[in-house]
Amino acid sequence: MSRSSRERLQDILVACSAIEQYLVLPSDDGLVFDAMRMRLVEIGEAIKDLDPSVTGAEPDIPWAEIARMRDQLAHRYFDTSHAIVLTTARQDIPLLRAAVERLLS
Repeated sequence: MSRSSRERLQDILVACSAIEQYLVLPSDDGLVFDAMRMRLVEIGEAIKDLDPSVTGAEPDIPWAEIARMRDQLAHRYFDTSHAIVLTTARQDIPLLRAAVERLLS
């Protein structure tokens, strides 16, 4: 059974919250990095299932790039840059969270 766009948006919020909690832990910890990476994969997967009419309401969010990042993280994990994951977590996740909260309101 397919999940609704609202449920997918809520999945994204859960993953964003988890990533924000991981940021208070040591970033050189391999488990923390793996957890962040997996949550980014979850976010990208949820975004792939969102209807374009939903994502179109927040045009400043690079939805397609997030989905492509998911593919990179899931299929080319040995090429994953710690710096990119950490920068995404610190800078982009708060912006994504705010956009998703607006979409849910």
